[in-house]
Amino acid sequence: MPESLVSGLSLDRMGRLSEHLEQNYLQPGKLPGYTALVARHGEVAWCDARGLRDVERDLPMERDTVFRIYSMTKPITSIAMMQLYEQGKFLLNDPVHKYIPSWRNLRVYKGGSYPDFKTEPAATAMTIRDLMTHTSGLTYGFTERTEVDAAYRQLKLDGSSILTLDKLVDRLADLPLEFSPGTAWNYSVSTDVIGYLVQLFSGQPLDDYFHEHIFKPLGMTETGFQVRPDQQDRFAACYLHQPGDTMKLQDDPQRSKYLKQPRFLSGGGGLVSTIDDYYRFAQALCQGGEYQGQWIIGRKTLEFMRLNHLPGGKDLPALSIGGFSETPYAGSGFGLGFSVKTDVARSATIGSEGEFGWGGLASTSFFVDPVEDMVVIFMTQLMPSSSYAIRQELRALVYGALD
Repeated sequence: MPESLVSGLSLDRMGRLSEHLEQNYLQPGKLPGYTALVARHGEVAWCDARGLRDVERDLPMERDTVFRIYSMTKPITSIAMMQLYEQGKFLLNDPVHKYIPSWRNLRVYKGGSYPDFKTEPAATAMTIRDLMTHTSGLTYGFTERTEVDAAYRQLKLDGSSILTLDKLVDRLADLPLEFSPGTAWNYSVSTDVIGYLVQLFSGQPLDDYFHEHIFKPLGMTETGFQVRPDQQDRFAACYLHQPGDTMKLQDDPQRSKYLKQPRFLSGGGGLVSTIDDYYRFAQALCQGGEYQGQWIIGRKTLEFMRLNHLPGGKDLPALSIGGFSETPYAGSGFGLGFSVKTDVARSATIGSEGEFGWGGLASTSFFVDPVEDMVVIFMTQLMPSSSYAIRQELRALVYGALD
């Protein structure tokens, strides 16, 4: 029999992906469950939901399951920032201290530990582009690599019940950078600072800005910083990878902090969403900034964001000082808010030059391939995202199904 094709995607061969995940991840208990979606030429060609969204309560994974998307928030925040760029609110080479005066005299770590750091003046001023490309010199506490990130943990700068965007910016002013801005790449709270600047430039709280300028135009009714009461019965449990490839409950959906509106509106990792809601955003990126007649960003602005903006056109392996990322380093650069594939062969993973996307701490991921006019989204809830190489396997199976 001839293969069943939808938008140039073989549904027969996509069955391999379901079988692979079922046999290698769901049955052995490595993952609770997943939803996955592939779209081509503006049409959802394939979608699958398997396993459990809540193992303890034996609740099935479904297409409308609500997920913590963590760092898949970052591209949304970056689009919000570039919407304001299109309004002339700032220039990418503007020093950050132009808008956050307390950051005028940032210093770089040389030795010691919090609060007795030895520092030296930064050799370069941090720019907004540095924030958007994670070349700012900031870091994350959870990386547990340096004395600086130890201070982030002590001050709970990755997020806490008392943290706000204003407090984050104030506290970062007093901490040293890991390096002079623009000289290295390190995954960090930079996009949370971008969220602060979105609020500053727009005069709106970040959640209100997202709703008015991104979610409402795209029809994203399931995405926000809080799981609403009407969503609670669809909210997935989140799990933590354990030695021996098992998992334990990390966040119970019936007692989760996401059930309440947070004080800290994290543009770096605070949103929840569903696979179809995030598809609307990703498809807009695939279509040059427009979805169903609604433009969220200009075509040329998005083209600019998708370029590799790392200093000297270098790739991540050449500039990264940390071991954590939501994408494999090889063959990838970084644009204004997401990774960009610059060398397919070097990446050792099938794909197209110019492919861009990102992932989240609980193993969610998405990518857009403009060459193939394709969007791929994968949702599950297992921390950390480095537990398994699912993202690379997903690419092999999806691209193998293209006609």
